Amino acid sequence: MCSGRVDPEFVFRAFANGMDGVFIGGCILNECNYITNGNYHALNMVLLCKKIMEHMGLNPERLRIEFMSSGEGMVYVDVVNDFVSRIKELGPVGKAEGISEDELSLKLAEVRKLIPYIKIVKKEKLQVRIGSKDEYPEFYSNNEIDELFSDVVSYYIDPEKCRACMLCARNCPVGAIESAKNQVHVIDQYRCIKCNTCYEVCPEKFGAVTKIIAAPVPDPIPVENRAITKKES
Repeated sequence: MCSGRVDPEFVFRAFANGMDGVFIGGCILNECNYITNGNYHALNMVLLCKKIMEHMGLNPERLRIEFMSSGEGMVYVDVVNDFVSRIKELGPVGKAEGISEDELSLKLAEVRKLIPYIKIVKKEKLQVRIGSKDEYPEFYSNNEIDELFSDVVSYYIDPEKCRACMLCARNCPVGAIESAKNQVHVIDQYRCIKCNTCYEVCPEKFGAVTKIIAAPVPDPIPVENRAITKKES
Protein backbone atom coordinates (compact mmCIF):
# COMPACT_ATOMS: atom_id res chain seq x y z
CA MET A 1 0.00 0.00 0.00
CA CYS A 2 1.27 3.47 -0.85
CA SER A 3 2.26 5.42 2.27
CA GLY A 4 0.16 8.28 0.92
CA ARG A 5 -2.96 6.24 1.73
CA VAL A 6 -2.17 6.20 5.44
CA ASP A 7 -4.90 8.29 7.04
CA PRO A 8 -4.68 10.09 10.42
CA GLU A 9 -7.58 7.83 11.48
CA PHE A 10 -5.27 4.80 11.10
CA VAL A 11 -2.71 6.39 13.41
CA PHE A 12 -5.07 7.37 16.20
CA ARG A 13 -7.08 4.15 15.90
CA ALA A 14 -3.86 2.23 16.54
CA PHE A 15 -3.26 4.20 19.73
CA ALA A 16 -6.90 3.74 20.74
CA ASN A 17 -6.44 -0.02 20.29
CA GLY A 18 -3.52 0.01 22.73
CA MET A 19 -0.52 0.30 20.41
CA ASP A 20 2.41 2.07 22.07
CA GLY A 21 3.92 3.28 18.79
CA VAL A 22 3.13 3.62 15.10
CA PHE A 23 5.77 3.21 12.38
CA ILE A 24 5.21 4.19 8.73
CA GLY A 25 7.64 3.20 6.00
CA GLY A 26 7.58 4.90 2.62
CA CYS A 27 9.53 5.07 -0.61
CA ILE A 28 12.46 7.46 -0.84
CA LEU A 29 11.29 11.02 -1.47
CA ASN A 30 11.41 12.05 -5.13
CA GLU A 31 11.59 8.41 -6.21
CA CYS A 32 7.88 7.60 -6.46
CA ASN A 33 7.21 4.84 -9.00
CA TYR A 34 3.70 6.11 -9.72
CA ILE A 35 4.39 9.86 -9.77
CA THR A 36 1.77 10.42 -7.04
CA ASN A 37 4.29 11.57 -4.44
CA GLY A 38 2.23 9.81 -1.80
CA ASN A 39 5.29 9.73 0.46
CA TYR A 40 5.19 13.53 0.64
CA HIS A 41 1.52 13.36 1.63
CA ALA A 42 2.41 10.80 4.31
CA LEU A 43 5.21 12.99 5.66
CA ASN A 44 2.91 16.01 5.87
CA MET A 45 0.24 13.94 7.60
CA VAL A 46 2.73 12.58 10.13
CA LEU A 47 3.95 16.08 11.03
CA LEU A 48 0.34 17.13 11.66
CA CYS A 49 -0.37 14.01 13.75
CA LYS A 50 2.75 14.60 15.83
CA LYS A 51 1.60 18.11 16.69
CA ILE A 52 -1.85 16.81 17.58
CA MET A 53 -0.22 14.21 19.82
CA GLU A 54 1.71 16.99 21.59
CA HIS A 55 -1.57 18.87 22.04
CA MET A 56 -3.05 15.75 23.66
CA GLY A 57 -0.06 15.26 25.93
CA LEU A 58 1.35 12.22 24.10
CA ASN A 59 5.03 11.92 23.22
CA PRO A 60 5.30 12.55 19.44
CA GLU A 61 8.21 10.10 19.26
CA ARG A 62 5.60 7.35 19.39
CA LEU A 63 4.93 8.10 15.72
CA ARG A 64 7.74 7.75 13.18
CA ILE A 65 8.06 7.81 9.41
CA GLU A 66 11.11 6.71 7.45
CA PHE A 67 11.82 6.57 3.73
CA MET A 68 13.81 3.76 2.09
CA SER A 69 13.85 1.59 -1.01
CA SER A 70 12.64 -2.00 -1.23
CA GLY A 71 16.26 -3.08 -1.70
CA GLU A 72 17.41 -1.67 1.63
CA GLY A 73 16.50 -4.62 3.81
CA MET A 74 19.19 -4.03 6.40
CA VAL A 75 18.30 -0.36 6.64
CA TYR A 76 14.70 -1.35 7.31
CA VAL A 77 15.74 -3.81 10.02
CA ASP A 78 17.98 -1.26 11.74
CA VAL A 79 15.33 1.48 11.63
CA VAL A 80 12.55 -0.77 12.97
CA ASN A 81 14.75 -2.18 15.74
CA ASP A 82 15.72 1.35 16.74
CA PHE A 83 12.07 2.40 16.82
CA VAL A 84 11.04 -0.64 18.87
CA SER A 85 13.83 0.07 21.37
CA ARG A 86 12.71 3.69 21.69
CA ILE A 87 9.09 2.71 22.27
CA LYS A 88 10.17 0.27 24.99
CA GLU A 89 12.07 3.12 26.65
CA LEU A 90 9.00 5.35 26.51
CA GLY A 91 6.75 2.70 28.05
CA PRO A 92 2.98 2.16 27.67
CA VAL A 93 1.10 4.83 25.79
CA GLY A 94 -0.66 7.28 28.09
CA LYS A 95 0.58 5.73 31.30
CA ALA A 96 4.13 6.92 30.64
CA GLU A 97 2.81 10.45 30.01
CA GLY A 98 0.75 10.47 33.19
CA ILE A 99 -2.58 10.14 31.39
CA SER A 100 -5.11 7.69 32.81
CA GLU A 101 -6.57 5.02 30.57
CA ASP A 102 -10.04 6.60 30.68
CA GLU A 103 -8.71 10.10 29.96
CA LEU A 104 -6.63 8.83 27.04
CA SER A 105 -9.60 6.97 25.63
CA LEU A 106 -11.71 10.15 25.74
CA LYS A 107 -8.98 12.27 24.15
CA LEU A 108 -8.42 9.79 21.33
CA ALA A 109 -12.15 9.46 20.70
CA GLU A 110 -12.47 13.24 20.43
CA VAL A 111 -9.54 13.51 18.02
CA ARG A 112 -10.83 10.66 15.85
CA LYS A 113 -14.23 12.29 15.68
CA LEU A 114 -12.65 15.52 14.45
CA ILE A 115 -10.37 13.96 11.81
CA PRO A 116 -12.76 14.63 8.86
CA TYR A 117 -13.07 18.24 10.06
CA ILE A 118 -9.29 18.59 10.51
CA LYS A 119 -8.67 17.27 7.00
CA ILE A 120 -11.10 19.83 5.57
CA VAL A 121 -9.62 22.75 7.53
CA LYS A 122 -6.04 21.76 6.67
CA LYS A 123 -6.76 20.51 3.16
CA GLU A 124 -4.55 23.01 1.33
CA LYS A 125 -1.66 22.76 3.77
CA LEU A 126 -1.77 18.97 3.75
CA GLN A 127 -1.08 19.07 0.01
CA VAL A 128 2.17 21.02 0.39
CA ARG A 129 5.35 19.12 -0.49
CA ILE A 130 7.73 19.97 2.33
CA GLY A 131 11.19 20.29 0.86
CA SER A 132 13.59 20.67 3.77
CA LYS A 133 13.95 18.84 7.08
CA ASP A 134 14.55 22.24 8.65
CA GLU A 135 10.87 22.98 8.01
CA TYR A 136 9.58 19.86 9.76
CA PRO A 137 9.50 21.01 13.44
CA GLU A 138 7.43 24.15 12.92
CA PHE A 139 5.59 23.42 9.69
CA TYR A 140 2.56 23.14 11.99
CA SER A 141 2.94 25.49 14.94
CA ASN A 142 1.65 24.78 18.44
CA ASN A 143 -0.58 27.86 18.27
CA GLU A 144 -2.02 26.63 14.98
CA ILE A 145 -2.98 23.31 16.53
CA ASP A 146 -4.38 24.96 19.67
CA GLU A 147 -6.61 27.15 17.49
CA LEU A 148 -7.65 24.14 15.44
CA PHE A 149 -9.19 22.58 18.54
CA SER A 150 -10.41 25.75 20.27
CA ASP A 151 -12.17 27.16 17.19
CA VAL A 152 -14.02 24.01 16.21
CA VAL A 153 -16.96 24.57 13.89
CA SER A 154 -20.40 23.11 14.59
CA TYR A 155 -23.56 23.16 12.49
CA TYR A 156 -27.11 23.86 13.63
CA ILE A 157 -30.41 23.85 11.76
CA ASP A 158 -32.53 26.89 12.62
CA PRO A 159 -36.03 25.56 13.35
CA GLU A 160 -37.53 28.86 12.18
CA LYS A 161 -35.96 28.51 8.73
CA CYS A 162 -36.01 24.76 8.10
CA ARG A 163 -38.63 23.73 5.52
CA ALA A 164 -37.97 19.97 5.76
CA CYS A 165 -36.69 19.71 2.20
CA MET A 166 -34.62 16.65 3.22
CA LEU A 167 -31.56 17.73 1.18
CA CYS A 168 -29.25 17.92 4.19
CA ALA A 169 -30.37 14.55 5.52
CA ARG A 170 -30.03 12.85 2.15
CA ASN A 171 -26.53 14.18 1.62
CA CYS A 172 -25.13 13.73 5.14
CA PRO A 173 -22.38 11.08 4.74
CA VAL A 174 -22.83 9.70 8.25
CA GLY A 175 -26.59 9.94 8.72
CA ALA A 176 -26.24 12.48 11.51
CA ILE A 177 -29.40 14.42 10.68
CA GLU A 178 -32.72 13.41 12.19
CA SER A 179 -35.40 14.05 9.60
CA ALA A 180 -39.02 13.33 8.86
CA LYS A 181 -41.58 14.64 6.40
CA ASN A 182 -42.89 18.09 7.38
CA GLN A 183 -40.71 18.17 10.49
CA VAL A 184 -37.81 20.40 11.43
CA HIS A 185 -34.55 18.55 10.86
CA VAL A 186 -32.06 18.23 13.72
CA ILE A 187 -28.32 17.54 13.62
CA ASP A 188 -27.07 14.92 16.05
CA GLN A 189 -24.00 16.76 17.35
CA TYR A 190 -22.40 13.57 18.66
CA ARG A 191 -22.53 11.86 15.27
CA CYS A 192 -21.76 14.95 13.18
CA ILE A 193 -18.26 14.89 11.64
CA LYS A 194 -18.36 18.61 10.75
CA CYS A 195 -17.82 17.96 7.05
CA ASN A 196 -19.76 21.09 5.98
CA THR A 197 -22.03 19.11 3.60
CA CYS A 198 -25.31 20.19 5.20
CA TYR A 199 -24.23 23.83 5.07
CA GLU A 200 -23.37 23.56 1.38
CA VAL A 201 -26.52 21.76 0.21
CA CYS A 202 -29.09 23.74 2.20
CA PRO A 203 -30.98 25.87 -0.38
CA GLU A 204 -29.97 29.52 -0.28
CA LYS A 205 -33.62 30.58 -0.16
CA PHE A 206 -33.94 28.81 3.22
CA GLY A 207 -30.49 29.34 4.73
CA ALA A 208 -31.49 27.09 7.58
CA VAL A 209 -28.07 25.61 8.40
CA THR A 210 -25.97 27.87 10.59
CA LYS A 211 -22.22 27.58 11.10
CA ILE A 212 -21.22 28.09 14.73
CA ILE A 213 -17.56 28.68 15.64
CA ALA A 214 -16.17 28.10 19.14
CA ALA A 215 -19.58 28.52 20.77
CA PRO A 216 -22.22 26.21 22.26
CA VAL A 217 -24.85 24.78 19.96
CA PRO A 218 -28.48 25.50 20.97
CA ASP A 219 -30.38 22.52 22.32
CA PRO A 220 -32.54 20.77 19.72
CA ILE A 221 -36.25 21.42 19.94
CA PRO A 222 -38.34 18.53 21.32
CA VAL A 223 -39.74 16.04 18.83
CA GLU A 224 -43.31 17.08 19.64
CA ASN A 225 -42.52 20.66 18.57
CA ARG A 226 -40.89 19.86 15.23
CA ALA A 227 -43.97 19.94 13.01
CA ILE A 228 -43.70 22.55 10.26
CA THR A 229 -46.76 24.60 9.46
CA LYS A 230 -46.80 25.83 5.89
CA LYS A 231 -46.86 29.59 5.67
CA GLU A 232 -49.76 31.17 3.88
CA SER A 233 -48.79 33.12 0.75
